[in-house]
Amino acid sequence: MRNPPSATPLLLLVSEMGNERPKVFYGWWVALTAALGLFLNTATVVVFSFGFCAKAMGQEFHVGRAKISLAFTIHNLTAALFTPLAGRLVDLYGPRKVLLPFTALFGLILISSWFLSEAIWQLYVFYFALGVVSGGAGVMSYTDVVSHWFDRHRGVAISVMMLGMGLGAIVIPSVAQRLVATLGWRLAYTVFGCSIMLIPLPVVAAFLKERPENMGFLPDGVGEAPVSMPIVANDVGLALREAVRAREFWTMVCSLFLVTASVHACFIHLPAILTDRGSSAQLAAFASSLFGVGLFVGRVGCGYLLDQFFAPRVAGLLFSAVAIGIAFLGLGHAIWSACIAAVLVGFGIGAEVDIIAYFDEPLFWPSLVWSDFWMDMGRLWRVRWIGSLSHGSRLR
Repeated sequence: MRNPPSATPLLLLVSEMGNERPKVFYGWWVALTAALGLFLNTATVVVFSFGFCAKAMGQEFHVGRAKISLAFTIHNLTAALFTPLAGRLVDLYGPRKVLLPFTALFGLILISSWFLSEAIWQLYVFYFALGVVSGGAGVMSYTDVVSHWFDRHRGVAISVMMLGMGLGAIVIPSVAQRLVATLGWRLAYTVFGCSIMLIPLPVVAAFLKERPENMGFLPDGVGEAPVSMPIVANDVGLALREAVRAREFWTMVCSLFLVTASVHACFIHLPAILTDRGSSAQLAAFASSLFGVGLFVGRVGCGYLLDQFFAPRVAGLLFSAVAIGIAFLGLGHAIWSACIAAVLVGFGIGAEVDIIAYFDEPLFWPSLVWSDFWMDMGRLWRVRWIGSLSHGSRLR
């Protein structure tokens, strides 16, 4: 096969000879590029570092935890509201034209933390801006790209992509803790922002190609297609108006709403729950780190199972593991039960995005963005509910 004009240097490197097919299907390089982008992403940098930044922010702004936590609530609410808009932009202009500017804006916003004054409203504006760009620079856009490159191996490919977020969930917290302790939260965010501008942004710009047809391939690398093959913008799936009338769509929305809200509430509040029960801070930190382990395993295992077995049964099995983990956390007061709960709930965190991408892409794209919207809203509502219960109060 003659290398198409749009072939990248990476494709040439993995080719044996200039006139032979590459040993490694370029779609896997696309999945790895997406994984790098998700390693330094809004979910990993903002969410998994917030617990370490909150205390330092409270001391600097001279406010309590409630006002600092409001900034994170603003971020979550803004992300939920702007995700459908980001999805619409992906539909109109393609994922690359959304990912690149939104990722650059994300890095610049993080760097701008250095210039914030000690007025608390500026912190709220800062997290509002992070929420605005989170949809366009997040999982949704990368999933759209990877799903076009794979059909039969889509589950594994999405899991490879999500490994970046899984590794970020393990690495970023410890890095954030060290940066905040030595440099302060402002410089910590500045370091993350500069890293995003220097590492994932140029790599994504160079190697993330939207469709296999543009490089003369078909999904999964099963054959070759003419480079000039016409591309239809929305070649699969239902429009939103059609999707909302389907029972399957609302079944997925309701299931993912409850699962997502539950797993994220457990993740955020586990350290407080354990310390309230008398565990040391070190044990609470160890139990929390097991979320990342479960997330990492869930990313790989979910993709493999989705490719091998009936997808709804795989989803039911993994979501049942989440329910069992929450039961361990609620009924058991020993540290070992919390560790088991963290691993099982981590499976749910690792599987939720893979499952929604696997189900929605072939059936409901572009309605996928609305499921993302309700996932974020569920996360916001349940975090507030569990948070109030963990402090011994009730919602009224």
